[in-house]
Amino acid sequence: MKVTETNLPGVVIIEPRVFDDDRGFFQEVFNEERYRVEAGISEKFVQDNHSRSSFGVLRGLHFQVEKPQGKLVQVSRGEVFDVAVDINLESNTYMSWFGSVLNDTNHKQLYIPPGYAHGFLVLSDIADFHYKCTDYYAPEDQSGILWNDPDITIDWPAEKAPIVSERDEKLPTLSEYNHR
Repeated sequence: MKVTETNLPGVVIIEPRVFDDDRGFFQEVFNEERYRVEAGISEKFVQDNHSRSSFGVLRGLHFQVEKPQGKLVQVSRGEVFDVAVDINLESNTYMSWFGSVLNDTNHKQLYIPPGYAHGFLVLSDIADFHYKCTDYYAPEDQSGILWNDPDITIDWPAEKAPIVSERDEKLPTLSEYNHR
């Protein structure tokens, strides 16, 4: 497996070994020891999630406040542009973001440690998005920041306005969130 560091501390791209032939492919999606030793992921995963979205859907930018979740994300069908944003006021990379295309051909995974906001934009007709979480989903702890925060300026690869939920469209900017 190949592990590539990004501009954000702890956020890494993982390219698992994929064994393919004319019958299809095999990939080990997660191995606790290998991911701990080779990728530096020491957090324990407690919940797996699967979402399906259609072209142009943007989900995020989400995080949990008191029970932050680390996420190991991968696309099993389709393609997304996946984004992590540093929301830690004390961080040297505060308000910085990292984005990567994840799809069912490159098999890449992105690990986003606890304490980052996360979101993705669907680039294919349909995308099946899988993610392992280091803490349980807590609806009362769920929060987020606006996907098009002008201070963060994420370069979303969208030709037209994305499809965003009413809740996500009403999220505050990171500055507004921090000044509550």
